[in-house]
Amino acid sequence: MAALLLSLLSMFLAATSARIRDSKPFNRTELSEAGVARDIFILAGQSNMAGRGGVAGGKWDGKVPPECRPDPSILRLSAGLGWEEAHEPLHADIDVGKTCGVGPGMAFANAVRASGWGVGVVGLVPCAVGGTKISQWAKGTSLYAELVSRATESVSGGGTIRAILWYQGESDTVSREDAEAYKGNMEKLIMDLRTDLNNPFLLIIQVALASGEGKYIEMVREAQLGINLPNVECEDAKGLNLEADKLHLTTMSQVHLGQELARAFLITRHSSQPSVLEQAVAHPHNSKHFFVLFLVSTIGYFVIW
Repeated sequence: MAALLLSLLSMFLAATSARIRDSKPFNRTELSEAGVARDIFILAGQSNMAGRGGVAGGKWDGKVPPECRPDPSILRLSAGLGWEEAHEPLHADIDVGKTCGVGPGMAFANAVRASGWGVGVVGLVPCAVGGTKISQWAKGTSLYAELVSRATESVSGGGTIRAILWYQGESDTVSREDAEAYKGNMEKLIMDLRTDLNNPFLLIIQVALASGEGKYIEMVREAQLGINLPNVECEDAKGLNLEADKLHLTTMSQVHLGQELARAFLITRHSSQPSVLEQAVAHPHNSKHFFVLFLVSTIGYFVIW
């Protein structure tokens, strides 16, 4: 009896996993009020995520490359928590008190949609704040609370958070103590965010530094490249062109980075779907997932019996 049930379970999981693996990564099951799927991405970190492309002398040149053009199907969550058509500078009302320019977000969103994988509205949630250390993003801080609050609000009307794009660390290169603590702080931040956003498999795509404010750039880069948590990817920005301040990426470097982040997302999304059982554990109230858990529990009972 137990052998038969185990055989049936194996066949069911294999068939279901195949359907998930072969399906497109985006779906229409979670809808916005407008009736269009919304695929949501959190943009967090410090100034190079907020965008300083085209900024010089405290002024932005206003130049928007075609890769960063607005699109009615690309939205941003404003500081007032309303969805609006996204345009550069994405962080103008978030990273306040500073001059924002071009960042990687719009190039990323346009590249995702151009790939043919996106079937709905892409929602960008800007959260980055310039000049911040990773310790300022730890759970219990105002920046952490704001990120979680904005991320939670972004899915209140439907949609799914697909990934967090993280570019930060320049401010942690000044002190050796900060640089040495970076890896542990980043790993804890990832685990805390996954817990508080109720998504244990949430994809994190971080950027390894291209520059820094101090002399411990390589130490922070090694920490970023050395993180080995599941579903955490790292794009290396080293070698990208910098503005005259030798700290911030140029507009075209931001375009390149955004496209590379999109490539990393699409590759990861295609190749590493959570297993059926993982999805069942993460979302037990879903009827299909409940059935999987029920089946596993039933077989476990008969095997033990």
